[in-house]
Amino acid sequence: MKTISALALVAALSLGGCVPLAIGAGGAAAIGASQDRGLEQAVDDNQIAFEINRKLLAEDSALYRGVSTQVQKGRVLLTGTVQKAEDRVTVTRIVWTIGGVKEVINELRIGEKGGFSQSLNDTTISTRLRTRLTADSNVSSLNYSIETVNGTIFLMGTARDQAELDRVIAHARDISGVRNVVSYVEVKRK
Repeated sequence: MKTISALALVAALSLGGCVPLAIGAGGAAAIGASQDRGLEQAVDDNQIAFEINRKLLAEDSALYRGVSTQVQKGRVLLTGTVQKAEDRVTVTRIVWTIGGVKEVINELRIGEKGGFSQSLNDTTISTRLRTRLTADSNVSSLNYSIETVNGTIFLMGTARDQAELDRVIAHARDISGVRNVVSYVEVKRK
């Protein structure tokens, strides 16, 4: 049973912004309480993400499959691939209809989604970065969401200070296969 729990935790950590959804309410409470955003904000963010996914699926299953969502403090980062420029607009419109959304960052690409090999590479990059952040005692790794699309790492979350954010970005750039690092991380004000 402990092996299954450990595997679930590793899998959940690799999901970045979806951690509380992946490991259940008890795990969500523990992780939310550990993050700088707090339990209440983590729950609100997960409700927003759930509602985005529900509305995308209701609109068009292709949109749902092509769009990844990260939510931090009401800020929504959209990554992935959609077929047409109009789809980018549709997704943005849908997200703005959800209560609690404060900002929408649309990084959706237009075109064909990468194949299995690219998906595997992106997952490997995200997992390697998550592992490095977790192992770095100078980084509060739970405060970061990671999404990799076609070799570009998208970071979202809250850094304790600029030095921590610089460490996170350095870790990201040092991973083989990374083409670019895009940060939407906020630095905590003292």
